[in-house]
Amino acid sequence: MMNIRPARDTDAARLGELGAMLVAVHHGFDEARFVAPTPDTPQGYGRFLASQIGREGVLVLVAEDADGVWGYVYGAMEGADWMALRGPAGAVYDLVVDPARRREGLGRRLLHEALGFLEARGAPRIVLSTADQNGPAQALFAAMGFRRTMIEMTREAGAAGPGPKPESQPDKA
Repeated sequence: MMNIRPARDTDAARLGELGAMLVAVHHGFDEARFVAPTPDTPQGYGRFLASQIGREGVLVLVAEDADGVWGYVYGAMEGADWMALRGPAGAVYDLVVDPARRREGLGRRLLHEALGFLEARGAPRIVLSTADQNGPAQALFAAMGFRRTMIEMTREAGAAGPGPKPESQPDKA
């Protein structure tokens, strides 16, 4: 039986492995946009997530059975964000399920618990981002009531493209 529970410091290594999977998948979607995983990624990601455990307004939950931890969700309460043009909100930063246990409803269960945590703390809305190529995640989010509101666009420095349009000049004939 799968249990959803708050993460503990002792979960750091497994959280790091799952976080490294997230990094690798996103890097595979767009190598220029997303950081590449390194041999240090699991330890660094695990250390970061462990540092978030127990912080006010932050959640790190894991899906665990007798065989171990198979997924996690990480989110937090955020104040108003002028750059994002939104008021206070809950945010889901990571939702990861080990590929060996996908299609069992773990992502849905983790997300459901995260939504409850954030709404119980007064979040008037919950936001998240998902990679453009991550259709399965987008389908889950839509099924859970999320709607598209923003599109991130990335341009690499020095990329070729049309320059600025010249201002129209009347012919001087």
